[in-house]
Amino acid sequence: MKVSYLSLLGVLLIAAISQAKSPFIVGGQDAAIEQYPSLVQIEFYFPWLGVWDQQCGGNILTSYWLLTAAHCFNEWWYDPQNTRIRAGATYRHTDGSVHYVDFERNHPEYNKASRFDSDVSVFKLLTPLVYSPSIQPGTIVNQGFVIPDNYPVVHAGWGTLTSSGPSSHVLQDVTINTVNRAVCNSRYSNVNVVINENMICAGLLDVGGRDACQGDSGGPMYIGDVIVGIVSFGMGCADPVYPGVSAAVGSFTDWIVANAR
Repeated sequence: MKVSYLSLLGVLLIAAISQAKSPFIVGGQDAAIEQYPSLVQIEFYFPWLGVWDQQCGGNILTSYWLLTAAHCFNEWWYDPQNTRIRAGATYRHTDGSVHYVDFERNHPEYNKASRFDSDVSVFKLLTPLVYSPSIQPGTIVNQGFVIPDNYPVVHAGWGTLTSSGPSSHVLQDVTINTVNRAVCNSRYSNVNVVINENMICAGLLDVGGRDACQGDSGGPMYIGDVIVGIVSFGMGCADPVYPGVSAAVGSFTDWIVANAR
């Protein structure tokens, strides 16, 4: 099943309506937020359940502006008044600095050319972040940057440990390799999904076992400490045939900079 990387609660809530993916890290290891201080949890309030739940990850750009996936803010239940971030926290739903969302700007080409194309959004907070060792702005890659094939990249987040499984209480990270776009597109053509130049495929091809997963949507793909991708979608999680797919930040850097202000 092709899904966006939203958390299990979100998947259960929208299963009848959407096939978007929002995963948890699969095959990873525990990490501390000080290793990834630009990473935040995005939490949504579900009034009919009376709970806040972390559904996506986000990336700090400035004290007011953050970067995530457009599909995180494109579900029927999304309301900026019921959306907040938790920064500087290693543990899911615990501690850190909580700030509420003012408004979002989804990329105008999101979902138009193909499913999950241009899956990029910037959003503003109502109150500014206060920087500390665990809360810092991230660095995004230059416009036009293209990652080589079979290059190691890192995902970090609080997503599920297995596809549709339980979310991790502690931050996880995992290292995988980029997959040639033509090969990835050939695989996804079997399920009528187009992989284009705005996307990065990554995983352990024909092996599987490591990936982002539900709840990791909108979180980072790193090379070193530079954000090169935004977790977007996949077929389940850690599938050996279908690599995970992230939005390629290098296709959108100019748009991000122009709109995050």
